[in-house]
Amino acid sequence: MTDPSRRHWLGHAAGLALAAAAGPGAAQSSWPTRPVRLVVPYAAGGGPDLQARKLAPELARALGVNVIVENKVGAGGIVAGEVVATLPPDGYTVLIGSSTHLINKAMQPAVKFDPLRSFDAITQVSSGGAVLVVPADAPYRSARELAAAVKAKPSAFNYGSGGVGTAAHLAGGTLCKVLELDAVHVPFRGSVEIVPGLLGGQVQFAFPIASTAMPAIVQGKVRPLAVTTAQRIRPLPEVPTLRELFGSELMVQESWSGFWTPAGTPREVIDRLAATTRAAHESPVVREFYEQSGTDVVLSASPAAFAEFMRAEVEKWTRIVKLVGATPS
Repeated sequence: MTDPSRRHWLGHAAGLALAAAAGPGAAQSSWPTRPVRLVVPYAAGGGPDLQARKLAPELARALGVNVIVENKVGAGGIVAGEVVATLPPDGYTVLIGSSTHLINKAMQPAVKFDPLRSFDAITQVSSGGAVLVVPADAPYRSARELAAAVKAKPSAFNYGSGGVGTAAHLAGGTLCKVLELDAVHVPFRGSVEIVPGLLGGQVQFAFPIASTAMPAIVQGKVRPLAVTTAQRIRPLPEVPTLRELFGSELMVQESWSGFWTPAGTPREVIDRLAATTRAAHESPVVREFYEQSGTDVVLSASPAAFAEFMRAEVEKWTRIVKLVGATPS
């Protein structure tokens, strides 16, 4: 692990090398000469906001200018996406984009941004899945047992989520559609209400994201039956994936975040942002934050690789939204 001063030097050197490789004009670029804004589409205090505030000091050290975290809240990330899409592509505004933006666009085509055309991809930074859980006193010891019980009693089971189009809703809806189960979706006002809903009997199963589920699992309040990730997750190595159990690729659903800039940002700026973001994620403080939240650090090999990943994700999430029949409430 490099010390902070060495990470700073490496990020600075990487930026200079990339700029020189891009051509004489790029080598003379003075970017950045003023603070860079890191726009968080969600409220202060939530997971994405805390993530941004852990990263900002490390990015600032690598770039040599302040990095200011700005919360632009509204419509599940739509407001931030629409605003940033209209800003100058000068490298001074970076949006924390996510799979949620892709889902919102699939649900609401009239949204005034296109994840693939309105932004330039920099790098993915994180990924995490949801956990299928039931109350700890429920009789089901496996996802197959739960599925069999739901199938035997159509419309007798409810599954909870933090709202239409959320990870918990789409995971539950996909499970029901693929396995031909008849269960009722109960959208709560937010994801924090999912576990209380389980414990209070309003819903019988749910798919909270790992960072929401883990405290209740550790406390013995809920029982994990499966995860939506492609591979088993570190905190729950004994819990199988839904793909292992049922063989469906559509059940592999991971919520991810990454950095985007307005489309048309100079290539040397994108490359330097990508290099400094990778360097920032070597910080022990940043790594510890991700580990404690149950989220994996996932960094793209290049901006082009992130853009290719996003194209595949747009196709996948559009298919899932149509399968589940998710529409704005």
